[in-house]
Amino acid sequence: MLQWWTDVFSQAQQWLFEAVVQPVVFALGMGNLLEDAFRATGWLLVGLIQIAVMLALIAPLQRWRPVEAVTDRAAIRTDILYTLIHRLGLFRLVLFFALDPLFDTLFGMARVEGLRTFHLDEWLSAWWPGVTDHPLVSFALYLVVFDFVNYWIHRGQHQFNWWWSLHALHHSQRQMSMWSDNRNHLFDDVLRDVIIAVVAQLIGIAPAQFVAVVAFTQLSENFQHANLRLWFGTVGERLWISPRFHRRHHSIGIGHESEGPQTLGGCNFGVLLPWWDMLFGTADFQLRYEPTGIRDQVEPDARGRLRDYGSGFWQQQWRGVLRLFGKA
Repeated sequence: MLQWWTDVFSQAQQWLFEAVVQPVVFALGMGNLLEDAFRATGWLLVGLIQIAVMLALIAPLQRWRPVEAVTDRAAIRTDILYTLIHRLGLFRLVLFFALDPLFDTLFGMARVEGLRTFHLDEWLSAWWPGVTDHPLVSFALYLVVFDFVNYWIHRGQHQFNWWWSLHALHHSQRQMSMWSDNRNHLFDDVLRDVIIAVVAQLIGIAPAQFVAVVAFTQLSENFQHANLRLWFGTVGERLWISPRFHRRHHSIGIGHESEGPQTLGGCNFGVLLPWWDMLFGTADFQLRYEPTGIRDQVEPDARGRLRDYGSGFWQQQWRGVLRLFGKA
């Protein structure tokens, strides 16, 4: 069955590349990038599949059992724009031209100097022969490894004030929905993606597996951000992160700023698995659905002012830069 899905995806990628992407590449005079364009077509196809799943499955769930009524559709439309930019490849296209050549050069130099990457599959097979022979087992192992990395990235986004100044944009959404996952400052996304890319290189994950891990993680995050009154029960909540568990992380004064007006403290930093929060003492399993946002959006400062995080894509990006330099 897994092989069948792989074959179907490969055929769809080939068709999309030949019918749409390849003509565009040739029209732009960039025929020397056909191999990279084919790889990018895979990401584009994954994004289209993710959006289709969101519309077909998660959107009806939001209508079935919402946490709150939708009162700010403009904010959600902005989040949709963020999602389209990321899932349809525009953000990844910028990374390709800006960062991929740099990474290729740095890792090439490291290999010349004798630095070998650590292949997780090989190490596990040596310790437990045959454990990674099944694709699903290998996928699950990589999923756990990257989720552990994502937990600590997320802790860093909340622990360091300079990083929080960027990540705060994600938490400023007071109208949570399935589109909210990609509502991030672009600099925040670049930093996170750089860390993930370095880890992927160091542990030797195959490109196809990496795409699958990223795609599955993103779709799960869309579900967790949904405006959906749902939890998985006492046992299930400790096996996989639910919309209830993650909403707690976005709750004003609870999930990310419990010890002060900015970043210290907080709970529920896990991305897929609540295990890390349980292990490191940051889990909060209270069955409550609080308003989302940031305290300084609702509590005036000493001058009686509320912080403005911007109402549109470009304004939000610019105000994030101003916060980074202490100007907003």
